[in-house]
Amino acid sequence: MSPLKFVSATLLLVFAESICAQEIPRDEVGFTEYVASQLRKEVGKDAVVVKGLLTIGLGELQANLDRVFQFCSGNAAGCSTELDRYVKGAAQVHKERSVPPSKDAVRVVVRTSQYVQATQSSTGGPGPVQTLPRPFVEGLAALPVLDTPRAIKMLGEKDAKALGMNEQEVYDLGIANLRKELKPLMEVAKVAGKGQIGQLIGDSFHPSRLLLLDGWAQLAKEQSGVLIVAIPATDAVFYIGEDTPVAVDALRALVKDVMSRAPNRLSSTLLRYKPSGWEVLAQ
Repeated sequence: MSPLKFVSATLLLVFAESICAQEIPRDEVGFTEYVASQLRKEVGKDAVVVKGLLTIGLGELQANLDRVFQFCSGNAAGCSTELDRYVKGAAQVHKERSVPPSKDAVRVVVRTSQYVQATQSSTGGPGPVQTLPRPFVEGLAALPVLDTPRAIKMLGEKDAKALGMNEQEVYDLGIANLRKELKPLMEVAKVAGKGQIGQLIGDSFHPSRLLLLDGWAQLAKEQSGVLIVAIPATDAVFYIGEDTPVAVDALRALVKDVMSRAPNRLSSTLLRYKPSGWEVLAQ
């Protein structure tokens, strides 16, 4: 079995779940009301307000259901599991809203520029969430977050002030915590030989490894200086060690396949490793 087919089959198994006994509504109105009812079971009815189609007020927060609704529309088998994960994560973030941020919880993740813009404008509180993004590569940003037991929470200006830190200090702390918490890359990544696609999947901070540029130097060296990386989901990294058209097309096909199935899609951009930084690979 080729590496591409092996990875695709693995992901199919990950996303395939049995359909729950209670059918989840497929229309936007019904879906919104259903999620609201599930959230009320978690946090109480007073904190949950339906604000519109696929939009729910959750205390001072706003839960946007567009992505999970889109996932459920095309993945009925995995909808129940993903929706349960979404509801429990949103409820936990709501419950932890009043808990002071901890320096040990600061991390940095990679997100799209569109995601950052949406986050800064999507809140049920008195104003937008002022996150602290930094440019990464074209179309992607590095975003400080708080790693809580149930969810990754956006770290905003109020949180930075509560920590007694400025924007640069927060970012530096997040990178330092990543280096401390993540295993060295060569302990978790295998060299991708000819015709192979390497993978790191299942950890929400795998894509954050791209921010630790020096950690990729040895892998690139062992692949004869060639390293092309993709981060199609927020918990997945795929890479190749050759830059032939066949190899690049295979990686692009895998990225497309993953993004068509994953509820936590990230980016279709391919990045080439350079000692000076990541370089966007032209289409």
